[in-house]
Amino acid sequence: MYGVVTRNEEELTWPEFEYAFYEAKSVAGRAASPQPNAVNMVSCFADNAAARDNPDLVPVSESGERATREQPYFDWAYVCPTHERYRDGLLEMIEECAAVNGDVRLDDVGFPRSEYCHCERCERAFSESEYDDRFAWRASVIESFVAQARERVPGRLYLTLYPDPYPGHLYERTGIDVSALDSVDEFVVPIYDMAYSTTYWLEVLANGFVDKLTTPFSIELYAVNVEIDNLITASEVAQAYAKDVFFGYDASNARATLRRMDAQAREGKSHGPD
Repeated sequence: MYGVVTRNEEELTWPEFEYAFYEAKSVAGRAASPQPNAVNMVSCFADNAAARDNPDLVPVSESGERATREQPYFDWAYVCPTHERYRDGLLEMIEECAAVNGDVRLDDVGFPRSEYCHCERCERAFSESEYDDRFAWRASVIESFVAQARERVPGRLYLTLYPDPYPGHLYERTGIDVSALDSVDEFVVPIYDMAYSTTYWLEVLANGFVDKLTTPFSIELYAVNVEIDNLITASEVAQAYAKDVFFGYDASNARATLRRMDAQAREGKSHGPD
Protein backbone atom coordinates (compact mmCIF):
# COMPACT_ATOMS: atom_id res chain seq x y z
CA MET A 1 0.00 0.00 0.00
CA TYR A 2 1.02 3.60 -0.52
CA GLY A 3 0.99 6.62 1.74
CA VAL A 4 2.00 10.26 1.86
CA VAL A 5 4.09 12.30 4.29
CA THR A 6 3.04 15.92 4.33
CA ARG A 7 2.81 19.23 6.15
CA ASN A 8 -0.43 20.19 4.35
CA GLU A 9 -3.76 19.30 5.92
CA GLU A 10 -5.70 19.32 2.65
CA GLU A 11 -3.55 16.49 1.26
CA LEU A 12 -4.43 14.09 4.06
CA THR A 13 -7.72 13.05 2.46
CA TRP A 14 -6.56 12.56 -1.12
CA PRO A 15 -8.04 9.21 -2.16
CA GLU A 16 -4.89 7.92 -3.87
CA PHE A 17 -3.18 7.46 -0.49
CA GLU A 18 -4.13 4.68 1.89
CA TYR A 19 -1.99 6.20 4.66
CA ALA A 20 -1.28 9.80 5.58
CA PHE A 21 1.44 11.04 7.91
CA TYR A 22 1.26 14.62 9.16
CA GLU A 23 4.13 16.63 10.64
CA ALA A 24 2.85 17.72 14.03
CA LYS A 25 6.39 18.76 14.98
CA SER A 26 9.19 19.30 12.49
CA VAL A 27 12.98 19.45 12.76
CA ALA A 28 12.64 23.21 12.45
CA GLY A 29 10.77 23.18 15.75
CA ARG A 30 7.48 24.14 14.10
CA ALA A 31 4.51 22.65 15.91
CA ALA A 32 1.08 22.17 14.32
CA SER A 33 -2.20 20.89 15.65
CA PRO A 34 -2.39 17.09 15.32
CA GLN A 35 -4.89 15.85 12.77
CA PRO A 36 -7.51 13.15 13.38
CA ASN A 37 -7.28 11.70 9.86
CA ALA A 38 -3.52 11.13 9.87
CA VAL A 39 -0.72 9.42 11.74
CA ASN A 40 0.82 12.42 13.45
CA MET A 41 4.62 12.63 13.35
CA VAL A 42 6.80 14.11 16.09
CA SER A 43 10.41 15.05 15.45
CA CYS A 44 11.85 14.10 18.82
CA PHE A 45 15.52 15.00 19.25
CA ALA A 46 15.99 17.20 16.20
CA ASP A 47 14.84 20.76 16.82
CA ASN A 48 16.52 23.84 15.32
CA ALA A 49 14.44 26.34 17.29
CA ALA A 50 14.95 24.68 20.67
CA ALA A 51 18.69 24.33 20.11
CA ARG A 52 18.96 27.97 19.05
CA ASP A 53 16.98 29.31 21.98
CA ASN A 54 18.40 26.96 24.63
CA PRO A 55 22.07 26.11 24.00
CA ASP A 56 22.16 23.85 27.04
CA LEU A 57 19.93 21.40 25.16
CA VAL A 58 22.53 20.75 22.44
CA PRO A 59 24.63 17.56 22.66
CA VAL A 60 28.40 17.99 22.73
CA SER A 61 31.20 15.63 21.77
CA GLU A 62 34.12 14.80 24.02
CA SER A 63 36.17 17.44 22.16
CA GLY A 64 33.44 20.05 22.68
CA GLU A 65 31.81 20.08 19.23
CA ARG A 66 28.12 20.99 19.41
CA ALA A 67 25.59 19.01 17.34
CA THR A 68 24.21 21.92 15.32
CA ARG A 69 23.76 22.76 11.65
CA GLU A 70 27.07 24.62 11.75
CA GLN A 71 28.80 21.25 11.73
CA PRO A 72 29.47 20.02 8.18
CA TYR A 73 27.68 16.69 8.70
CA PHE A 74 24.45 17.86 10.33
CA ASP A 75 21.41 19.08 8.38
CA TRP A 76 19.66 20.20 11.57
CA ALA A 77 20.41 20.82 15.23
CA TYR A 78 19.95 18.12 17.84
CA VAL A 79 18.72 18.00 21.41
CA CYS A 80 20.34 15.76 24.02
CA PRO A 81 18.05 12.79 24.78
CA THR A 82 18.87 12.98 28.50
CA HIS A 83 17.40 16.46 28.99
CA GLU A 84 14.45 15.63 31.22
CA ARG A 85 12.46 18.84 30.77
CA TYR A 86 12.65 18.58 26.99
CA ARG A 87 11.74 14.86 27.12
CA ASP A 88 8.74 15.65 29.30
CA GLY A 89 7.59 18.19 26.74
CA LEU A 90 7.96 15.64 23.95
CA LEU A 91 5.96 13.07 25.85
CA GLU A 92 3.18 15.60 26.44
CA MET A 93 3.11 16.33 22.71
CA ILE A 94 3.02 12.62 21.88
CA GLU A 95 0.14 12.18 24.30
CA GLU A 96 -1.73 15.08 22.67
CA CYS A 97 -1.23 13.52 19.24
CA ALA A 98 -2.43 10.13 20.49
CA ALA A 99 -5.58 11.72 21.91
CA VAL A 100 -6.48 12.90 18.40
CA ASN A 101 -5.41 9.78 16.52
CA GLY A 102 -4.25 6.69 18.37
CA ASP A 103 -1.42 5.99 15.90
CA VAL A 104 1.76 8.08 16.27
CA ARG A 105 5.11 8.16 14.48
CA LEU A 106 8.32 9.08 16.28
CA ASP A 107 10.93 10.76 14.08
CA ASP A 108 14.55 11.64 14.85
CA VAL A 109 14.87 9.41 17.88
CA GLY A 110 18.38 8.88 19.18
CA PHE A 111 21.74 10.52 19.68
CA PRO A 112 23.23 12.55 16.80
CA ARG A 113 26.28 10.37 16.12
CA SER A 114 28.50 7.88 17.92
CA GLU A 115 30.66 10.60 19.53
CA TYR A 116 27.73 12.23 21.36
CA CYS A 117 26.89 13.13 24.06
CA HIS A 118 29.44 14.23 26.66
CA CYS A 119 27.56 17.09 28.26
CA GLU A 120 27.72 17.35 32.06
CA ARG A 121 24.29 15.79 32.36
CA CYS A 122 25.26 12.74 30.27
CA GLU A 123 28.60 12.36 32.03
CA ARG A 124 26.86 12.32 35.38
CA ALA A 125 24.08 9.98 34.26
CA PHE A 126 26.53 7.51 32.73
CA SER A 127 28.80 7.49 35.78
CA GLU A 128 25.84 6.87 38.08
CA SER A 129 24.36 4.15 35.87
CA GLU A 130 24.81 0.38 36.05
CA TYR A 131 26.65 0.37 32.70
CA ASP A 132 30.38 0.22 32.00
CA ASP A 133 29.90 0.49 28.24
CA ARG A 134 28.82 3.89 27.00
CA PHE A 135 27.02 2.52 23.94
CA ALA A 136 24.94 0.20 26.14
CA TRP A 137 24.08 3.13 28.40
CA ARG A 138 23.00 5.27 25.42
CA ALA A 139 20.80 2.43 24.18
CA SER A 140 19.14 2.26 27.59
CA VAL A 141 18.36 5.98 27.39
CA ILE A 142 16.63 5.55 24.03
CA GLU A 143 14.85 2.36 25.09
CA SER A 144 13.47 4.18 28.14
CA PHE A 145 12.18 7.07 26.05
CA VAL A 146 10.47 4.77 23.53
CA ALA A 147 8.89 2.82 26.38
CA GLN A 148 7.52 6.05 27.86
CA ALA A 149 6.13 7.04 24.47
CA ARG A 150 4.58 3.59 24.05
CA GLU A 151 2.63 4.07 27.28
CA ARG A 152 0.99 7.12 25.74
CA VAL A 153 0.16 5.65 22.33
CA PRO A 154 -2.85 3.32 22.35
CA GLY A 155 -2.64 2.52 18.65
CA ARG A 156 0.15 1.73 16.23
CA LEU A 157 3.57 3.11 17.17
CA TYR A 158 5.86 3.90 14.25
CA LEU A 159 9.55 4.77 14.63
CA THR A 160 11.83 6.17 11.94
CA LEU A 161 15.24 4.56 11.46
CA TYR A 162 18.41 6.01 9.97
CA PRO A 163 18.86 4.15 6.64
CA ASP A 164 21.95 2.13 7.56
CA PRO A 165 21.32 -1.62 8.06
CA TYR A 166 25.01 -2.51 8.37
CA PRO A 167 25.59 -4.54 11.57
CA GLY A 168 26.16 -2.30 14.58
CA HIS A 169 25.82 0.99 12.73
CA LEU A 170 22.38 2.05 13.99
CA TYR A 171 23.29 1.07 17.53
CA GLU A 172 26.60 2.93 17.52
CA ARG A 173 25.37 5.98 15.63
CA THR A 174 22.02 6.67 17.31
CA GLY A 175 21.76 4.44 20.35
CA ILE A 176 18.87 2.50 18.82
CA ASP A 177 18.93 -1.23 19.50
CA VAL A 178 16.11 -2.47 17.28
CA SER A 179 16.08 -5.86 19.00
CA ALA A 180 15.18 -4.16 22.30
CA LEU A 181 12.34 -2.05 20.89
CA ASP A 182 9.69 -4.76 20.70
CA SER A 183 7.03 -2.21 21.69
CA VAL A 184 7.38 -0.56 18.27
CA ASP A 185 4.77 -1.84 15.82
CA GLU A 186 6.44 -0.67 12.62
CA PHE A 187 9.69 0.95 11.58
CA VAL A 188 9.90 3.50 8.76
CA VAL A 189 13.13 3.78 6.77
CA PRO A 190 13.49 6.98 4.71
CA ILE A 191 15.72 6.20 1.73
CA TYR A 192 15.95 9.56 0.01
CA ASP A 193 17.44 10.50 -3.35
CA MET A 194 16.99 13.57 -5.52
CA ALA A 195 16.43 11.57 -8.71
CA TYR A 196 16.36 7.74 -8.26
CA SER A 197 18.01 7.51 -11.68
CA THR A 198 19.50 4.21 -10.50
CA THR A 199 17.96 1.98 -7.86
CA TYR A 200 20.42 -0.85 -7.21
CA TRP A 201 21.55 0.88 -4.00
CA LEU A 202 17.92 1.22 -2.90
CA GLU A 203 17.51 -2.53 -3.32
CA VAL A 204 20.71 -3.20 -1.37
CA LEU A 205 19.60 -1.05 1.58
CA ALA A 206 16.06 -2.42 1.56
CA ASN A 207 17.32 -6.00 1.48
CA GLY A 208 19.68 -5.19 4.36
CA PHE A 209 16.73 -4.14 6.51
CA VAL A 210 14.89 -7.36 5.61
CA ASP A 211 17.80 -9.22 7.19
CA LYS A 212 18.09 -6.85 10.14
CA LEU A 213 14.49 -6.45 11.29
CA THR A 214 11.88 -8.85 12.57
CA THR A 215 9.40 -6.01 13.12
CA PRO A 216 7.56 -4.92 9.95
CA PHE A 217 9.06 -1.93 8.17
CA SER A 218 8.02 0.46 5.44
CA ILE A 219 10.17 2.59 3.14
CA GLU A 220 9.72 6.32 2.66
CA LEU A 221 10.79 7.78 -0.70
CA TYR A 222 11.52 11.40 -1.51
CA ALA A 223 9.01 12.71 -4.05
CA VAL A 224 10.01 16.35 -4.56
CA ASN A 225 10.85 17.11 -8.20
CA VAL A 226 11.58 13.46 -8.96
CA GLU A 227 10.69 12.28 -12.47
CA ILE A 228 7.54 10.15 -12.33
CA ASP A 229 9.04 7.22 -14.23
CA ASN A 230 11.98 7.13 -11.81
CA LEU A 231 9.67 7.35 -8.82
CA ILE A 232 7.63 4.46 -10.20
CA THR A 233 10.75 2.33 -10.50
CA ALA A 234 11.89 3.26 -7.00
CA SER A 235 8.47 2.49 -5.53
CA GLU A 236 8.36 -0.91 -7.26
CA VAL A 237 11.78 -1.77 -5.83
CA ALA A 238 10.79 -0.59 -2.36
CA GLN A 239 7.49 -2.45 -2.46
CA ALA A 240 9.31 -5.71 -3.18
CA TYR A 241 10.97 -5.53 0.25
CA ALA A 242 8.89 -3.30 2.51
CA LYS A 243 5.42 -3.62 3.99
CA ASP A 244 4.30 -0.29 2.48
CA VAL A 245 5.78 2.65 0.59
CA PHE A 246 5.36 6.28 1.64
CA PHE A 247 6.08 9.35 -0.49
CA GLY A 248 7.62 12.36 1.23
CA TYR A 249 6.79 16.02 0.87
CA ASP A 250 5.33 16.32 -2.64
CA ALA A 251 1.84 14.89 -2.58
CA SER A 252 1.02 16.14 -6.08
CA ASN A 253 3.96 14.33 -7.63
CA ALA A 254 3.21 11.24 -5.56
CA ARG A 255 -0.43 11.28 -6.65
CA ALA A 256 0.59 11.59 -10.31
CA THR A 257 2.94 8.66 -9.84
CA LEU A 258 0.23 6.45 -8.37
CA ARG A 259 -2.23 7.43 -11.09
CA ARG A 260 0.26 6.49 -13.80
CA MET A 261 1.00 3.20 -12.06
CA ASP A 262 -2.71 2.46 -11.92
CA ALA A 263 -3.15 3.36 -15.60
CA GLN A 264 -0.24 1.13 -16.61
CA ALA A 265 -1.70 -1.74 -14.61
CA ARG A 266 -5.05 -1.33 -16.33
CA GLU A 267 -3.41 -1.20 -19.77
CA GLY A 268 -1.76 -4.52 -19.03
CA LYS A 269 -5.06 -6.29 -18.33
CA SER A 270 -6.83 -8.25 -21.03
CA HIS A 271 -10.62 -8.67 -20.88
CA GLY A 272 -11.14 -10.41 -24.22
CA PRO A 273 -12.00 -14.07 -24.87
CA ASP A 274 -9.32 -16.71 -24.19
